[in-house]
Amino acid sequence: MENKSHALAAGLFVIIVAVLLAGLAMWLTRDQTDYRVYELSSKESVSGLQPQAAVRYKGVAVGKVQAIGFDPQAAGHVLIRIAVNNNAPIGATTFATLGYQGVTGLAHIQLDDADAPLPQLQPGTSGLPRLPLQSSPFSQLAEQGPAILAQAQEATQRVNQLLGDENQQRFAAALQQLGAAAGSIDQLARRLDNTVTTRLDPALAGLPALTQDAQQTLQALRQAGASAAGAADEVRQSVRTLNAEGGAIAEITGGAKALSAAADRLNRATLPNVGRAADETARAARRLSRTATGINDNPQALIYGPGRAAAGPGEAGFAAPAVQP
Repeated sequence: MENKSHALAAGLFVIIVAVLLAGLAMWLTRDQTDYRVYELSSKESVSGLQPQAAVRYKGVAVGKVQAIGFDPQAAGHVLIRIAVNNNAPIGATTFATLGYQGVTGLAHIQLDDADAPLPQLQPGTSGLPRLPLQSSPFSQLAEQGPAILAQAQEATQRVNQLLGDENQQRFAAALQQLGAAAGSIDQLARRLDNTVTTRLDPALAGLPALTQDAQQTLQALRQAGASAAGAADEVRQSVRTLNAEGGAIAEITGGAKALSAAADRLNRATLPNVGRAADETARAARRLSRTATGINDNPQALIYGPGRAAAGPGEAGFAAPAVQP
């Protein structure tokens, strides 16, 4: 009995110590942070995401995943419940994506902000607010996988067609033609070398004499240029002489001014006098013409004078002519 009582006491002691250690561990590891719970709903696969997975905001741990299940409001959608620290700046622009850690395949929730406010989602049956869950780059890559494989298969088929038997024969024919063209170019190079040797070398031999003639021509051109420069200096000297005070241009200018003054005097004085003399001459000519006409009609007037003129109507001695029957 005594052995059994010692064994029972030892067992009770172990159990009590174990409970105390467990309580101590729970007390030491307790989380006193205030969290706010959000829900995420996604129609995509959440492979690798487990409860207690980390929730990060721009890479900083701000919470954890509480539960993963199915959304009762949308068939086929996965409902994720996360707890986020109240200090995290969750706003109208915040959205969530699935992030993966290296090659382990373990997923976590990554929170980030968009450039503009996002449409607010209606709360679920639990009444908890919901955040939009967008596709991750791996999900987008998985969606585009079939299209990428189809394009790779099409590219492979085109490469096979390009490397087919007919195209290989064409490539071989093209290589032969390239070889023939290379041979033709070699022959052409040889002909050019022969032409240079037989025809251009003699011409090159005559280049020194041609160079000497060119130098003489350039010297003659320089002398002609010097002569032209001297002539230009003489012309400039002549122009300066003509433009100098008392020169030919000044004299011509003075003569022109004198001629203009004489013409002005002629126009203002001489021409009006000439006009008046012409008028007097015309009047004298008209008088002489009347005198000659009177003499021609009555020559006796030179001896007896012009006589008395007949009385006109209303004057004394006027007699009216008789009226013819």
